Amino acid sequence: MLTDPHGTNLITRAIIGCGIRVHDVVGPGVFENVYEECMAYELTAEKLQFELQRRVPIIYKGVQLKTLYYIDIVIEGCVVVELKSVQTLMEIHRRQVLTQLKLANLPVGLLINFNVVRLVDGVKRVVNPKMRIEGVTDDPV
Repeated sequence: MLTDPHGTNLITRAIIGCGIRVHDVVGPGVFENVYEECMAYELTAEKLQFELQRRVPIIYKGVQLKTLYYIDIVIEGCVVVELKSVQTLMEIHRRQVLTQLKLANLPVGLLINFNVVRLVDGVKRVVNPKMRIEGVTDDPV
């Protein structure tokens, strides 16, 4: 088991802080693309490197498909962030992040649902089981 070589615990805390600030200003109930743009503003203010709508190739039976998969945000090259504005997070949403982690070969993801009263209640951490890191769990904080 690896220690936290990417500093994902500190990075995810900073990301959650950015999400809380966005939620405090915008509140619940707007479209995900609004939250994405607001998150980009906050991530820039935190001086975190990020990429919006990262394109990930899909390999099927050894052949790269023309179709690409898009990840909402990749932060500091090691954390996937999937933004949601849904009534309730479901298991399929967690599995979506897990698939993104596997496709991008990244260690940790955050599933953030802004359609909640308190943002911390809408945050789920997902860990890539192929890259299990000591001290990094699926707990949100």
